[in-house]
Amino acid sequence: MSNYFDARAFTFLRQLRENNTRTWFMAHREEYEQFVREPFLRLLGDLQPALSDISSQFEVDMRRVGGSLFRIQRDARFSKDKSPYKPWQGARLFHARRREVPAPAFYLHLQPGSSFVGAGLWHPEPAVQKRVRQFIFDNPAGWESAAHVPRVRKEFSLERDGAMVRPPRGFPADWPRIDDLKLRSWAMLRPLDDAAMTAPNLRDRLEADLRVLAPFVDYLCAALDLEF
Repeated sequence: MSNYFDARAFTFLRQLRENNTRTWFMAHREEYEQFVREPFLRLLGDLQPALSDISSQFEVDMRRVGGSLFRIQRDARFSKDKSPYKPWQGARLFHARRREVPAPAFYLHLQPGSSFVGAGLWHPEPAVQKRVRQFIFDNPAGWESAAHVPRVRKEFSLERDGAMVRPPRGFPADWPRIDDLKLRSWAMLRPLDDAAMTAPNLRDRLEADLRVLAPFVDYLCAALDLEF
């Protein structure tokens, strides 16, 4: 086994955070390509066989632009923060029907001190939120198995940032998992420290994580009438 990332990936991303200008980035673009982008693409390609084994509906898109790997450039048009680059690199492992309908995804994130692996639905439209909430309410046993069994909760946690303060309309406030219905995104995350991201067993570790997350993603697919 060989490493995908090493300390130079984190050095580059830290320096980008401190020197977030096009001039600096273009002067150091080769470091980005060599230590961040190319290793990440190689990792994604190596994860594809395991992903296909988990679900025939999910795939890695290896295109360098518009594929699974996010662009490092930020869209700052509607943001007060006009810095042109993200000081992190992320990638989505897509559902085959992602362009047709809202769909969950697996996600990998590389960032100094803040890397993680996860899966779920990020900020879906209100109509999709309502649909997921109703499905969880109507299928509580499946939700328990997907999101709250010890095997999952030992390593992963539900992302609760941005949750509603009050119970959503139409659901009883005393329902046992009412806090899960308050969510606006349904995503399970596990932090990965820098040592894990630079270890030679990173691919094996991520493959195991994808398998643990699979029932959760399967449940969300069922909520949206998608095959898994």
